[in-house]
Amino acid sequence: MTHRVFIDGAAGTTGLEIAERLGGRSEFSLITLDEGRRKDAAARAEALNAADFVILCLPDDAAREAVAMIANDSTRVIDASTAHRVAPGWVYGLPEVSGHAVVAEAKRVSNPGCYSTGFIALVAPLIREGLLPADWPYICHAVSGYSGGGKALIERFEADRDIAWRGYALSLGHKHVPEMQARCGLSLAPLFSPAVVPAHRGMFVEVPLPLAAMQGAAAPQRLWDALAAFYAESPVVGMGTAPDDGELLLRASSAGSDRLDLFVFASPDGSQARLVARLDNLGKGASGACVQNLNIMAGLSETAGLRL
Repeated sequence: MTHRVFIDGAAGTTGLEIAERLGGRSEFSLITLDEGRRKDAAARAEALNAADFVILCLPDDAAREAVAMIANDSTRVIDASTAHRVAPGWVYGLPEVSGHAVVAEAKRVSNPGCYSTGFIALVAPLIREGLLPADWPYICHAVSGYSGGGKALIERFEADRDIAWRGYALSLGHKHVPEMQARCGLSLAPLFSPAVVPAHRGMFVEVPLPLAAMQGAAAPQRLWDALAAFYAESPVVGMGTAPDDGELLLRASSAGSDRLDLFVFASPDGSQARLVARLDNLGKGASGACVQNLNIMAGLSETAGLRL
């Protein structure tokens, strides 16, 4: 069976990478609009309603508008924007945490944010198991390649090679925070500190843990064991190999990947730990996650077309 797929916003970075992963696959046929019809409301509505699956790679308001244009009960939607990540009636598209069966049956799936993917993958299983407290004021430090900011940020970084680090969301209102809090079941919003560096793609997400001060927190080895067990069956998420030289590197030349690797580092006495996630902001953080969710919703192997 061939499924008809319409990528609304196909000209953007995320849309282009999704199309690349679907290229040459007989299970899907892409509905495309030429440049002259891409922003035409009637043409978009026709494509949205003709598709078996719609993937929205749009700003939030445009994504909500697109959903409202679907006038049938059969078109299923994956939204890569922030618009529906904590919205009622939408399944959160992190199948390793939300559940593959739930994603498989969903009509509406909200693709996670790139930073959120790393944070939730690290923290949610440990809170579920009672190994970390849900009422702790968590801090999340993260650094991403500049492609996560879309065309405008890509152009800025590639035009100004003197930019070495860009800290942002300094008013502490980053759009990923609501889903990070909700999907981990936290009573307090995490303090999120993101930054962008001069690499096109790739990212690290870190959650520092002062375990000695956290009532009920488990020892670092138990945290590692719990994460390893939780993701033991996943072909996409797993535990990374601790580096022999004691450092992790984000290289500007890194190739694209749809994997998510998790690490637990600890002080010798076990009183402190650092949870670290390594992923590609355009892979498991965006386009790769969309394709993984699409595969699951279409009843296919979840890794088909992925770069693992």
